Amino acid sequence: MGDARIRSEIDGAVAVLTLDRPEKLNALDEAMMAGIEAFVAATEADRAVRAAVITGAGEKAFSAGGDIAAWAGLDPVTFMRGWIRTGHRVFDRLARLRQPLVACLNGHAFGGGLELAATADLIVMEAHGRIGLPETGLAMVPGWSGTQRLVRRYGSRVVKRMALAGEMFGAEEALALGLVDKVVPKGEGLAAAKALAAAIAARGPVAVQVTKQLINAAEGEEEAAAIESVAGALVAFTHDLKEGAASFREKRPAQFEDR
Repeated sequence: MGDARIRSEIDGAVAVLTLDRPEKLNALDEAMMAGIEAFVAATEADRAVRAAVITGAGEKAFSAGGDIAAWAGLDPVTFMRGWIRTGHRVFDRLARLRQPLVACLNGHAFGGGLELAATADLIVMEAHGRIGLPETGLAMVPGWSGTQRLVRRYGSRVVKRMALAGEMFGAEEALALGLVDKVVPKGEGLAAAKALAAAIAARGPVAVQVTKQLINAAEGEEEAAAIESVAGALVAFTHDLKEGAASFREKRPAQFEDR
């Protein structure tokens, strides 16, 4: 991945990405973001990978979000054009990964860490973890789609409780609110996430990937791309497309048959 703090491995048909900066609660800087983006590119290109897992190293945190030391000294224009846009680009690519993504919250997920977790299709959370959006307490706003993707996926009222009132939720409350999909004991998250990813990987890969894309479109995630890719795939099987390509090669009028 180019950064030792971003580790990846292939376990059967499952790609696993680990944020490996436990001494900083797996907080993200730009080099780590580049590593995540490289993981997405490699996973997309690997036809043998049918599902992916993202987790953090250590027992305390999945990720505490953006590393304050990485952005606190930036001027406003650089902060807006660089830091915020980079986060959006990387998280959007992760959310739109063609393979289903399972997040294992091995501990707390705060701010950008929760925004990162929200890119996953399913979330497994260990029982000792907490989640929240503490940015407004630092006079910041959630900047990596906390007011957008999180609202689409979880609803505005629960996001307002975290982002405006500063509420943090434990694992069981997060499960009850629909913020996570499964809660497991401490230390069992990665195994549970891998098992869930393996179950996904055992199903028809094309059907799974198209279904993910359609559900994402229903949520407002890459809606235009989903419509056009499914439509393009449908047309690719028609006689008319074969005839159109052949007539172009042979420099003759096409004889379409509407089939």
